[in-house]
Amino acid sequence: MEDGNNPVSSNKETVVEIEDSKHVEDLGHLVNQEEHDVNWWQCIKQNPKIVMWCLYSIWFIILASFDNAAGISTISIPEFRKDFGSPFNGDYVLPARWQSAYNGAPTAFTVASSLSAGLIADRFGRKLTFFIAFIVSFIGVTVEMISTTNAVFFVGKSVNGVAIGLIISVGMTYVGEITPPALRGLTTAACALAFTFGPWIGSFIVLGTGTKTNRWAYRAMFASQYGFNVTGFVFLWWLPESPWWLVSKNRKEAALQSLQILGLSVTDAHKKVANIELTLEANRQETDGATYFECFRRSNLRRTIISIAPLSIHAFAGISFLGTYFAYYIQLSGISTENSFRIGVINGIANVIANLVSLLFIDRVGRRNLSLIGMVLIVLLLAAFSACAAVGTPLAAKVSVACVMIWAVVFNVTIGATAYTIVTEIATPRLRVKTIALGLALQNTWNTMWAFVLPFIFNPNEANLGGKTGFIFVGFSFLALVYMFFYQPETAHRTYEEIDELFAKRVPARAFKTYQTEAELKGIEAKGREKTHV
Repeated sequence: MEDGNNPVSSNKETVVEIEDSKHVEDLGHLVNQEEHDVNWWQCIKQNPKIVMWCLYSIWFIILASFDNAAGISTISIPEFRKDFGSPFNGDYVLPARWQSAYNGAPTAFTVASSLSAGLIADRFGRKLTFFIAFIVSFIGVTVEMISTTNAVFFVGKSVNGVAIGLIISVGMTYVGEITPPALRGLTTAACALAFTFGPWIGSFIVLGTGTKTNRWAYRAMFASQYGFNVTGFVFLWWLPESPWWLVSKNRKEAALQSLQILGLSVTDAHKKVANIELTLEANRQETDGATYFECFRRSNLRRTIISIAPLSIHAFAGISFLGTYFAYYIQLSGISTENSFRIGVINGIANVIANLVSLLFIDRVGRRNLSLIGMVLIVLLLAAFSACAAVGTPLAAKVSVACVMIWAVVFNVTIGATAYTIVTEIATPRLRVKTIALGLALQNTWNTMWAFVLPFIFNPNEANLGGKTGFIFVGFSFLALVYMFFYQPETAHRTYEEIDELFAKRVPARAFKTYQTEAELKGIEAKGREKTHV
């Protein structure tokens, strides 16, 4: 008689399947507990290859931030305004419509490419998406380099905006997917560091070439983009694919191989795959299909809003104004061009140091508390800056510049860092790349709006509000502070499985920190069973 017709044989097979399923579940919970048992320094020593590939991926974000800064900083270079602008009161001014176009349209293309990144990266993988982004970037930089008219430069910046959206969306996703929980706060906060490190390097280039009286005053920035892109592209072939993406595509063997390339032993790789399967299966019914629409359905809606809101808050906390027009504002305040570039370098150094400091606080203070402290200080500093700008005396102008520099430090220590950690770790695992893409797309949508509006509010040949524009952001920042107090949960030291459970049970935001999850209890039980078997 065939085994298939033997009820005893069928029952045995069913028992084996149940036991195998239970074993996989135990492995998944065991990994959850083991990840709680190590601190960040132990995790670094245990996972040097993961750290290396995380740093490599963060380098991609540095490239994108440098490319973005290369286009923005040109407005502060007199030779660029001379070649692309028109005379005004003895100087040269770039028309407001082109300022809006330069900042707004490329940001709009970044929005579109961020959303496309979610589809491309989920369909073809993180690695191939990086390849596409670098090819697009090389094309955009070349067009910027050869441009001699506003229209051509606009095209180059827009093409590069596509690359920036792809690189940042997938780069942050990749870092979040390969990083153990003990390092997740550090590595995702390091993504914020990347956004200040690129412009800081650019400020040195502008300081060295920005006062030249030929086209290399600004073309040096574009030429530097080639070097940055080459350093990112050269090792891309060896980048291991995200094991989360591979498991989601039922490519378990490839995921095991990827984890081993990332430095895990065969045993640990099997445990990690089991943990990924457990986490993905836990929310599979809630995210069936994994489309953008799923981000706004059922329990995912709350997670989506909480994930993406901090990135949008950036645009309303002054970064769209002070981050973009800082050097230009200094020049309008009466400080010489060369000194404005020097202040830009000093400000860049302060921002990098501030982001490094954030790495110390992101886990110790926590995402929620650090964000709240930051927003309180940001409201006060924006109010002080705006008041000084309204006074208009030389001393008040200097104080306003100091306020901006302190604001930048506070921003980068607090919400500038926590927003990238929050969007990476709170997003539903199967929707992570799409949620990050949505967050970046919405952030850049607001930035696009400000890019078109601010030149007409701020510039001396338009509404001429100057620094008084800051009062607008005082109001928005206060509203953001209220939102964070009531709705921002604490997710530091939580695994993805635990975060899933907290949202599934609709735990209130202010109770996240102290709530004990079933995942924690099952992890302790699984660890006890393992010791018993040994």
